[in-house]
Amino acid sequence: MKKRILSLAAMEKLLRNAGNGRVSDEAKEALCDHLEEKAIEIGAKSWKLAEHSGRRTVKASDIKLAVKG
Repeated sequence: MKKRILSLAAMEKLLRNAGNGRVSDEAKEALCDHLEEKAIEIGAKSWKLAEHSGRRTVKASDIKLAVKG
């Protein structure tokens, strides 16, 4: 079993807030996998931006720039 950072319950809440009624476990796992992968990519980009600015702290502005680019 894969170690998850985000909970499947949180994935179900996100999907239900988007208007879905019933949500399969497979759908929750697929969303979780995708979101975790994207979050890691954004985290890596934001770290590079902070480092480039001479900082060791990632700021919200780094995250926003990483999401745009």
